[in-house]
Amino acid sequence: MTFNDIFKSSFLENVMSVTILDMVLGMTLAFCLGSFIFLVYKKTFKGVMYSASFGVTLIALTMISTLVILAVTSNVVLSLGMVGALSIVRFRTAIKEPLDIAFLFWSIAVGIVLAAGMIPLAVFGSVIIGLVMVLFVNKKPHDDPYIVVIRCADEQSEDTVRESLTAQVHKAVVKSKTVTADEIELHYEIRLKSPSTAFVNELSRQQGVRSAVLVSYNGDYMG
Repeated sequence: MTFNDIFKSSFLENVMSVTILDMVLGMTLAFCLGSFIFLVYKKTFKGVMYSASFGVTLIALTMISTLVILAVTSNVVLSLGMVGALSIVRFRTAIKEPLDIAFLFWSIAVGIVLAAGMIPLAVFGSVIIGLVMVLFVNKKPHDDPYIVVIRCADEQSEDTVRESLTAQVHKAVVKSKTVTADEIELHYEIRLKSPSTAFVNELSRQQGVRSAVLVSYNGDYMG
């Protein structure tokens, strides 16, 4: 055994297994495409509370995926160890919006494709996916639904409210009705004819009506 054999290290042999050009190009493209995914997410967000940290996570996921795949493709032994290490990772954060799952997989997939050297596929694929997201997510297939909660004194005022409401909105459907000894509470799903909500003021001024509340709904309705 020579002096050089003593200080020979397999760790040092792997230092230049990935070239500087590959690292710079891969991470730069990953950042650019991750930023594009973040902008599409910001443009198409339809949830209740926007999370800026989730947008930054999309950029980070793209770059991390690229980093991992660059390392894996340069060393077969490392790829086996990486599979074992990632198999024990568990994520506990709940996904609130189903669409967020698509953005997460999009970021990871772009990072993997970039690190594999398929740059045109990553770029053009991201552009096409981004266009599909913007077109379909921002498309409004119907008017926004609202819920009107009306508390009235008796059946006569209930009939008056129903006639007045159906005449001023595009659609009115009873969702629930609660009857107590001294009042009737009605929940209507409605579709507005115009952005104006002045009809709620008129409903509240009708005889026998104790209160009228208009609530916006951010979920999805069929029909």
